[in-house]
Amino acid sequence: MALDETKVAALLDSATRAAEAILETVKDDGFIHVFSHLDADGVAAAGIVGKALARLDTKFRVRITQWIDEKIVGEVLADKPQLIVLSDFGSGYIDLLNEKVADFRIVILDHHQVTGKESANIVHVNPHLQGIDGARDVSGAGVAYFVAKAVDKTNADLAPIGVVGALGDLQDKYDQRELGGLNQIIVEDAVKAGLLTVEKDLIFFGRETRPIHKTLASTTNPFLPGISGEEDKSLAFLASLDIKPRHGDRWRALRDLSEEEKKKLCTGLADYLLSKGLHYEVASLVGHVYNLSREESWTPLRDAREFAVLLNATGRMDRPSLGVSICMGDRGAALEEANKVLEDYRRTINKYLGWVMEKPERMREFENIYVVYGEDFIDDKIIGAISSILSASLPNPEKPLIAYAHVAEEGLAKISARTVDTMTNKGLNLGEVMQVAAEKCSGNGGGHNIAAGAQVPIEDIQTFIKVVNELVGKQLRGEKIGS
Repeated sequence: MALDETKVAALLDSATRAAEAILETVKDDGFIHVFSHLDADGVAAAGIVGKALARLDTKFRVRITQWIDEKIVGEVLADKPQLIVLSDFGSGYIDLLNEKVADFRIVILDHHQVTGKESANIVHVNPHLQGIDGARDVSGAGVAYFVAKAVDKTNADLAPIGVVGALGDLQDKYDQRELGGLNQIIVEDAVKAGLLTVEKDLIFFGRETRPIHKTLASTTNPFLPGISGEEDKSLAFLASLDIKPRHGDRWRALRDLSEEEKKKLCTGLADYLLSKGLHYEVASLVGHVYNLSREESWTPLRDAREFAVLLNATGRMDRPSLGVSICMGDRGAALEEANKVLEDYRRTINKYLGWVMEKPERMREFENIYVVYGEDFIDDKIIGAISSILSASLPNPEKPLIAYAHVAEEGLAKISARTVDTMTNKGLNLGEVMQVAAEKCSGNGGGHNIAAGAQVPIEDIQTFIKVVNELVGKQLRGEKIGS
């Protein structure tokens, strides 16, 4: 779909206003406090903003967090920054910001659906304000990139991080897993700078660097029950397809397979998933691959999707500073430590997915939705990753999935909701569903039409599930929900 130049110009104009607010604060020797979300896109966005600020040699602090709440507001009031930058969130908290920090200058760089009306102290950059789809056309990191580029054109070298953020946000929704919309401008900037190459191939992590059986054993999207996390089972699976994992004494990587072997592997995986009662499009296994050409081929930074998983791992395993440092250029100690965190993250994901699959009552089907009961077992920071993976292979893909976990110390349930394009095309908007259902349960919610989240008091979670089930049904019948 061609970009609407008027809408793009309006978004870039708002990015310029945000850049001016940053440059004015720097000129006045002011302190800038950056808050960003903890997923891959949020960490990438923080890295882009952080690098742009570091190049300006200004005073700033970056904080990665799961949401904006009274505690964050307290930090702001204590720090008294001259400028607050919120990246990859903020658009759903405008009423709270208007109420609690109206005396501060704020820049919001977000791509989630907007709730509330900002006051004069807020510079708001969000594609939804221009009628651009924030779920598939530009991510939080992409918005941050356009602002960084408006601050100084030399920041165009941060385009690959914008691509990583978009892939981490699963925005490769165009034909054959391609990035489109405003993301395409970022891809072109990165290619033009000689920092990125794009090709079509099997989409698996480690396709250039790992033995095939290790690649299959470490994949979580799709999750392969009985193969993910099990290298010996992975070897047995390859043997069943008559694909040789070694050539002489050397292990083969996916890139070493012939076209015939790749087709055989794709078909074998599709059949295997169907045999487990899981729906997964075989076409989703092949698509556009984004390689960061200046990165070492043996690191997880070479493939932009794997880079995104690394960032997600650092954010969700409570080590986000490692991810931000890597986005800002650290290729030493931070990368070494992040690789260990990534392995822990993969083990954790496989443990949680195995746990969900183990007993039917852990994932239940309702009239209009599936629900994963993560409760005290699944870490609340990982619940979003679990819902993304499971939603890609549901028995009935036409029903959205919500997964929740307890945040015991805050008395909250953290909810993550996911669906597919075919359902948003039928009128489903999970961001709206989460917002309305959370408000009915004294909580907070929002996000995209295809992926959203909420927080509600733990004691209200069953009511919340009931309300979500009803609201999804209403939307699919074409009824309006909320005010």
